[in-house]
Amino acid sequence: MALHLEYLVNKDPLHEGLVAAGLLMYVMLVVYGTKLVYNMLRRRGAPHNAAVYYNRKLIHIFAGGVVALLVPKLFTGAAIPLAISALLALFTYLPHRTGRLMYWFQVEENMYEVNFCIMWGVALTTAWILLGDPLYGVVPVVFMSFGDAVTGIVRNALFGRRTKHWIGNLAMLAVSLPAGVMLAGPVGGLAAVVASIVEKFESNPIDDNVLISLSSLAVLLIGGAAGML
Repeated sequence: MALHLEYLVNKDPLHEGLVAAGLLMYVMLVVYGTKLVYNMLRRRGAPHNAAVYYNRKLIHIFAGGVVALLVPKLFTGAAIPLAISALLALFTYLPHRTGRLMYWFQVEENMYEVNFCIMWGVALTTAWILLGDPLYGVVPVVFMSFGDAVTGIVRNALFGRRTKHWIGNLAMLAVSLPAGVMLAGPVGGLAAVVASIVEKFESNPIDDNVLISLSSLAVLLIGGAAGML
């Protein structure tokens, strides 16, 4: 494992900046598109909190997860993806600051979606710079986006509310384990197991987004230092 600062800078900032602008537009479409999902769920009798929770997980998948998978193909450096995450963190933080929440996916009691945006950029950038390959940066984000989303969807379907029931952790493992192995081999598989366990814990303002990304990142960095990646 070494410090690959050359991967911090984008080789073609103009082109990649335009690509980033397009991705930001896509993310906005996902975010505001879930407002339609919220209205549909409410018309069908879903409680407000259940509709909000489904939307948070849909945004995890279609905004955070899909964009992360595209990063290695579209960007040559981490600076612009990191800037995207910072802008989205600000975008999700300001409604809490002003008291004008985007009610279809935000809640007053926590700002976990802000944590998601921050950790998306931190995990991706840290792994890319220290391990020299954007794919390793994608691993923690995949766990946080797809794996954690499945936990919420399964739990919400079964219990109709936000809960930390263990069935969600098993669902997360079923998604994260094959993804981790595919992207980072046995070390990625181990990272998936660890992330699926720590998802069960949180203490506001530290939530599962922080714990999933940091724990899986730590496993990858240890694996990289041991020459296992």
